[in-house]
Amino acid sequence: AGEIRHKLTEKGIKFISCMEKGYPERLRALEDYPYGLFYLGELPSPRERCVAVVGARMCTNYGRSIAVEVAEVLSEHGISIVSGMAYGIDGIAQAACLKAGGRSYAVTGCGADICYPADHRSLCRELAQKGGVITEYPPGTQPVPLHFPMRNRLISGLSECVIVVEAKKKSGSLITADLALDQ
Repeated sequence: AGEIRHKLTEKGIKFISCMEKGYPERLRALEDYPYGLFYLGELPSPRERCVAVVGARMCTNYGRSIAVEVAEVLSEHGISIVSGMAYGIDGIAQAACLKAGGRSYAVTGCGADICYPADHRSLCRELAQKGGVITEYPPGTQPVPLHFPMRNRLISGLSECVIVVEAKKKSGSLITADLALDQ
């Protein structure tokens, strides 16, 4: 185990198991909480207030402006944003949060050593410095469609509530909202 942690540390990736102090308590409430988390940066602290902000990848200009406004207001009130670093509302809200001086956490559907989408490299680096990039998948795990609904349960699980800015009828954003209701 020590050798594996050393290899992770070389990549800047940290690991915490569900049996260790510091594992997010909110996730323990999930029926299928992950055994462990891989992350860059930090995990939300136990007292940190977190709200998920999610929405459509192909958002409208109105949706963009609402995502920015929500992110700025939450940041001003010391509330961190949890999202998926995806195109559209997720990435817009996270970037606006960081720009406003807030903290944000991205939950990904791939290994922490893979930035997905690749165009969000600078956002990913900034998230690792001013919050964290969190995943249950080990390094090297590629983003595949099956991982994203699983990721969504962690987005809602880390958050006190979920704000859906815009979403299609059958979307990951509404899956996240449904998971939050179940949780």
